[in-house]
Amino acid sequence: MLSFLGKRLLATLPVILVVAIAVFMIVRLTPGDPAAIIGGNSATNEDLDRIRAQLGLTQPLWTQFATWAGHVLQGDLGFSFFLNKPVVALIGQRIEPTLSLAIGTLVLAVAIALPLGTLAAWRMGGWLDKAVMAFSVAGFSVPVFVIGYVLIYLLAMKLQWFPVQGYRRIGEGVGPWARQLVLPCLTLAVTYVALLARVTRAAVSEALTEDYIRTARAKGIGERAVLSHHALRNAAVPVVTVIGVSAALLLGGVVVTETVYAIPGLGQLTVDAVLNRDFPVLQGVVLFFALIYVGVNLLVDVSYLFLDPRIRY
Repeated sequence: MLSFLGKRLLATLPVILVVAIAVFMIVRLTPGDPAAIIGGNSATNEDLDRIRAQLGLTQPLWTQFATWAGHVLQGDLGFSFFLNKPVVALIGQRIEPTLSLAIGTLVLAVAIALPLGTLAAWRMGGWLDKAVMAFSVAGFSVPVFVIGYVLIYLLAMKLQWFPVQGYRRIGEGVGPWARQLVLPCLTLAVTYVALLARVTRAAVSEALTEDYIRTARAKGIGERAVLSHHALRNAAVPVVTVIGVSAALLLGGVVVTETVYAIPGLGQLTVDAVLNRDFPVLQGVVLFFALIYVGVNLLVDVSYLFLDPRIRY
């Protein structure tokens, strides 16, 4: 077990290194000059050169990367070009809305998708199975921003059940905080319910054909216990794997959803950094997202030890 965990931890190090190099190079090589945005239309060439020198953009790329990587290892992600604040502080200010949206979406998606997928597998070929499959195709095909605008129109503008945009921090009250998150979480959850329900249906339907299921039924075990304690439990590994992989899609969806609903989270911070060519902020946020993604997948790997005892040996 310890060797399994050690191998997984060591495997994350080169991933983080590759992500850091890729993010740094992509940000530096994309069109756009932060000095021109900071200086404005009235800035002269001398002004632009001076701003680039102040920002350290005149140094060779390898020198810039070595300096940035050294600071990152010390927990310093640098200062924003435009806000003149530490990137760590900016992430700390914006992390609550993003985590609230991401965790709420995952909880909602899992709570809906697992029962739907399990029932669809149990009644394979029936109307529920066909409805779940149709929803899976539609939900995974429609862009997130389209779902968001449709829900805003129906639930916020027409029925006026929820606020249109904005975010209320949890310190202002759990009720206002949860009410503000319902529409964004529903918007993101549609895609993940579609994906998880389809994977759960496939995994459970395969498990229902195994010999131990027939043995359990022959012993007189009820159908509910067969589904929950035998089929779903043995289908958990692929389902948990997809939940972990979905974290990557969730990070991308957060950026779009926060823009649609004007949520001041890390997604909105990323969009502002791209528009302003704020290199330190963009590098810091993407690296932070990568660390979260690697951490989630590490937790998924650890969960295999409990879901499938054979992995422990």
